[in-house]
Amino acid sequence: MRRPFIAANWKMNKTVPEAMDFIYSFLPSVEEVTDADIVIAPPFTALFGIAERLAGTNVRLSAQNVFYEEKGAFTGEVSPLMLVDVGCEYVLVGHSERRQYFGETDDIVNRKIRIAQKNGLNVIFCVGETLKERESGRTYNVLRTQTVNGLKDADVKKLVVAYEPVWAIGTGKTATPEQAQDAHKYIRNTLREVYPGDADSIRILYGGSVTPENVDSLMACADVDGALVGGASLKPDSFEKIVNFTRGN
Repeated sequence: MRRPFIAANWKMNKTVPEAMDFIYSFLPSVEEVTDADIVIAPPFTALFGIAERLAGTNVRLSAQNVFYEEKGAFTGEVSPLMLVDVGCEYVLVGHSERRQYFGETDDIVNRKIRIAQKNGLNVIFCVGETLKERESGRTYNVLRTQTVNGLKDADVKKLVVAYEPVWAIGTGKTATPEQAQDAHKYIRNTLREVYPGDADSIRILYGGSVTPENVDSLMACADVDGALVGGASLKPDSFEKIVNFTRGN
């Protein structure tokens, strides 16, 4: 059985004081969780302070993005070396908002994955279709293309996949458990073709308006191994309930 993996993506939310208040409130509520991986991805400005507070706890730190070079004249970018230096163990790559608003292609995503892994970061690799793509029957094609092209020459042992139906991110809409399982199963079968020896150990998360009310039914799906949580991760009590739902509480 694959170990549950619950990640919080705060996106462009929380000042440093707000982030630290969250951490001080949240940590005591999950300190006894031993059967799930817990990860928090705050904005860049809060990484250093949160890293210090998470040291020695059961919660790991992730960045929300990374550049595909280690250093150089790339104003405004953050390298994998910098993320490791500040205490990150994980980084999100390929999130639909990066693809949609910043034009990240599968090639860019792949370059980011490989440079992140080269520098010791574990990657949370995001894939997912838009509403238009789903309605036109292209879901499988999109997932296959993003998965195969994004993971070219990647180390899947340092990887978690997150399926995010773009139409369910921040909209309040959630894929039904049946839709989630169908997409997750397809992604896993695609991984089996490319990485036959590792596919069954790769964890696949669901991301898209996950809440304390729907996480239990999603986690009951055979190929759903965790959640990438957006809005519901911004409040300590809400995210704590999601983490503990994975434990059957």
